[in-house]
This record gives sequence, C-alpha cells and structure tokens, in this order.
Amino acid sequence: MANVQVIQRHAHLASAVKLEFVNGREGKVAKAVLTAISNSRRGSGEERSEEATAIQWTLWAKQAEHAAEYLGKGSHVNIVGRVRNNHYQDGDGVEVYGLAFTVDEIDYLDSKAEGEARRAREGAGDPAPAAPSTPNSNRKARSERQPAHA
Repeated sequence: MANVQVIQRHAHLASAVKLEFVNGREGKVAKAVLTAISNSRRGSGEERSEEATAIQWTLWAKQAEHAAEYLGKGSHVNIVGRVRNNHYQDGDGVEVYGLAFTVDEIDYLDSKAEGEARRAREGAGDPAPAAPSTPNSNRKARSERQPAHA
C-alpha cells in the first residue's frame, strides 16, 4: 500500500489533544488525536478570500504522550505525516470511505513561555484565547518518527 505524505504548516489546534491508551502488539500504547487548522488565502484585492482546512491527526506512543502534555487548544504546530484510504464496511454492511492521517513528525512552534501560559489558563478554566504568536525556530521540538499502529 502506498503512503502519501501530507504537510500542514503554521496550523493551530482547534481543541485539546485527546489522549487514550489502547491495546497494541506490545501491550498498552498511547494514542492521541488532535485537530489542526491551517488558514490559506487565495486571490488578491477584493477577490481575496480565506479558507480554513481542518485535519484530524493521530499520534502514537511517546509522541502522543508528549503532545497531550505540551499542546492544547490554540497551540501552533507544523505537522508532517501520511494519509491512507480508510475504506471498510460498517456493521450493517454499508461501505464507509474516509481518510486517516497519521503524524510522523511534529514541530511545536510556541515558545516555552507561551506553552506555560496556555497551560496555566487551561488549569484555571480561563476560556480566553491564546495571544497570537509567530513561529520560534529556537524552540522547535521535533518528535521522532513513530511506527504506524493499527
């Protein structure tokens, strides 16, 4: 089966990372799901429009645990991953088609101070949005590539 590489740059998370532990080949394995949104602008002048693209990504093992610990709603990331066709029949025999996106690499773009401030707001229950930030290349944390788990 062929994999298609997908790159999502300068995305922000739409919600908190959802972490769970599932049974894997070697026991319990961490699995996290996050939704990243990228905005793109098309056209120029009065014809200029903005389009948002949301992708739901799956992370595995230590990469999933780290994302759940350090990322939250509004966090900025770059993601490199792969997409595969997710075609199956449901319990009623109806064919279901979809795409599954799996993270290979993730760059955390927020600075350490921005991440700590966001976690403090989340802990206090403050729904205020995070202040906009620019990517800080000195603070990137590239996660190691993780094998795909089914």
